[in-house]
Amino acid sequence: MELCVRGSRRRVGVQKAVRFVCLVAAIGLSVIGPAEARQQTSANAAAPVLGTIKAISGKTITLTAKDGSEVTIQVQDGARLLRIAPGEKDLKNAAPLQLQDLQAGDRILVRGALGPDGKTVLAASVIAMKQEDIASKQAREREQWQRNGVGGLVTGVDAANGTIKISTNATGAAKDVTVHVSSQTILRRYAADSVKFDDAKAAPINEIHAGDQLRARGTRTEDGAELAADEIVSGTFRNIAGTINAVDARAGTLSVTDLITKKPVTVKIGADTQLRKLSPMVAQVIAAGLKGGSAEASANGGAGTNAQAQRPPETAAGGQGASGNAVAGGGRPGGPGARGGDMQQMLSRMPAVTLAELQKGDAVMIVTTEGTPASGMTAITLLAGVEAILQASPAGGASSILSPWSLNGAPSGDATP
Repeated sequence: MELCVRGSRRRVGVQKAVRFVCLVAAIGLSVIGPAEARQQTSANAAAPVLGTIKAISGKTITLTAKDGSEVTIQVQDGARLLRIAPGEKDLKNAAPLQLQDLQAGDRILVRGALGPDGKTVLAASVIAMKQEDIASKQAREREQWQRNGVGGLVTGVDAANGTIKISTNATGAAKDVTVHVSSQTILRRYAADSVKFDDAKAAPINEIHAGDQLRARGTRTEDGAELAADEIVSGTFRNIAGTINAVDARAGTLSVTDLITKKPVTVKIGADTQLRKLSPMVAQVIAAGLKGGSAEASANGGAGTNAQAQRPPETAAGGQGASGNAVAGGGRPGGPGARGGDMQQMLSRMPAVTLAELQKGDAVMIVTTEGTPASGMTAITLLAGVEAILQASPAGGASSILSPWSLNGAPSGDATP
């Protein structure tokens, strides 16, 4: 419960579902009236439903739940409707809400009973977060990550002393930063089979290992060499550079020959995967940077940023290299980089492509999840039109210019289910 409360207070963008669950746990039946409490204990009581409003017609709400299923909500006469701001941990600051004030995109938590059909939820209470409130909160959170964030490749972890060393390119040259972890630091870790930052789970410091990606925000020393972390998110990702062997648009999969291993790799392309294609001119600029120094510096006219790419060390212990973990870029996870001209923002402006548009023989660079034996790897982002880049870096290290942190199309957080 303590984690729920702290998480709700410290960060909205990564806890949309958790916050509502924490809210319910914190206030229990005290948030509903006696009649509603009796309804919840009845034989046909429905489990609380959390999701995003898809459509509203009269008193009927079509809700998209977190698992993607649709639930029909029938708001009952006398139902209690409240509006809360993102980050609130109880209802003391909640405001009354009219049904007509709800709209598609709003997040709601519904309590009630099952209707006669056993599927429709007869709502006795609706607690809502308005979409515009969520977007405003996300913007503030992104700014905090941009202003006070640092990202890089983990080079060492001292769990006993609460320190993590990362290597990051702050101004074009590799720089070591020591991240200090306290009892108040929120630590989260990407799920092995998910491309969504919102699926990151609470995880202790000893789950962070050398070679992982890490982003942290907090208070930095003047020289930037140390940071006292308010929040940390880490994960294990894989970078793949190679040529396409086959495309199965129907199955949503792609087979690529990895330049490093020379073996085919099957990658799933999901609804959250970003597919982009570089223009020949941009690809040439990045390629020139790889030949002469920093790819990102060339792409930005020579101006370094705190989100510049870095090739992972090729260590047997870490299993890294160009086909190992992706390199952490700047900015808030799931959001823009630390400065407007960084590599990740530039890539996000490249035109989108579909899986069906990709052809056998195309050169691609991909950032994927770590994957599990059951789920396999899922692409976080795929970048096509990279022939010139791979020619400039035939060993495959060019793929490390991609970052898992800033390649989601929309900022992660409460705005998405």
